[in-house]
Amino acid sequence: MTDDDLLRFSRHILLDDLGIEGQRRIAAARALVIGVGGLGSPVALYLGSAGIGRLTLVDDDTVDLTNLQRQNAHAHGRIGHAKVDSARDAVRALRPGADVRALALRADGAALSALVADAELVFDCSDIFATRQALNAACIAAGVPLVSGAAIGFDGQVTVVDPRDPSAPCYACLYPPHAPPEEARCATMGVFAPLVGIIGSVQAAEGLKLVAGIGRSLAGRLLMLDARRMEWSEIAVARRAGCAVCGAAAGIRASAGALR
Repeated sequence: MTDDDLLRFSRHILLDDLGIEGQRRIAAARALVIGVGGLGSPVALYLGSAGIGRLTLVDDDTVDLTNLQRQNAHAHGRIGHAKVDSARDAVRALRPGADVRALALRADGAALSALVADAELVFDCSDIFATRQALNAACIAAGVPLVSGAAIGFDGQVTVVDPRDPSAPCYACLYPPHAPPEEARCATMGVFAPLVGIIGSVQAAEGLKLVAGIGRSLAGRLLMLDARRMEWSEIAVARRAGCAVCGAAAGIRASAGALR
């Protein structure tokens, strides 16, 4: 760790739970963020400024005027630019030289699996149900923790999927793939600007805790926010018996272990 690092991250290093070793773990971590809109903006900015080692941003969209009400990684002068390039520039404005990989594409299939397998931590900042399910399945298959957030209107939620814990549920346990909820998109439903900042910041906090090895994660818990009342609530989420995603993966791992 350089003298500049010691000064830049000094407020982290002063935390007894984190310290130099925790900051070194953050600096060695590889994070993947799917979607750099309302949720992905604060996730990218906080991971980057906190010193994450490698940050890969994936989004196939461009910056639009309507984004600027809430997507704080972007700026008016970057309207029309790829969101991943805009967010990369915002992170590097905070921490010059940060290792940020900007991929302007829609990740699915084999490409998504390869991206997840090359990460130590994944953030679901998408607003498409099919993408969320594909990302969950890829993380379960690769054994990589996933921090999932969602926000619409005045309501937000965050949870953690941790395949390293054999008792922890996955996203499909909470929202079965065969029973998709009615799609709610910001373009038609609206979203309260600070809400995405709050939820995205919680996602970033959960991710940094995971890589630093501190505290208790939201695995097995769904944290929900009603921003009208500024009221948080939490429900316990159990692994669903017969889950086609994490149940099948557990069976494969058990069979592989028996064959060794």
